[in-house]
Amino acid sequence: MIKIYHNNRCSKSRCAMTVLEESGKEFEVVNYLETVPTVDELRAIVGKLGISAHELVRKSEVVYKEKYKGKVLSEEEWIVAMVENPILIERPILVSDDLAVIARPTEKIYDILG
Repeated sequence: MIKIYHNNRCSKSRCAMTVLEESGKEFEVVNYLETVPTVDELRAIVGKLGISAHELVRKSEVVYKEKYKGKVLSEEEWIVAMVENPILIERPILVSDDLAVIARPTEKIYDILG
């Protein structure tokens, strides 16, 4: 089953939800600002994305600019920072089996949908 890490205030995330709904495939919605991924879950997502943890960080967020901009952190420290400040997690993220994508642009959803 597909899992989407979703923020309803994000237009890209809402668009991804629409594409998923229209696909007819089963999916689970995780409102990640309310149900924050654990360190282990986020580590697994980063692994499935095939990127560094820092690449998953939203650098436009105020908390990034105030607390993290210009800092060099380890993979684990970035993951902990995102768990402590989930607004830093890029969205939407779709996860299915061993594959994950950040649906920016929205067309990346089709990497999961097939």
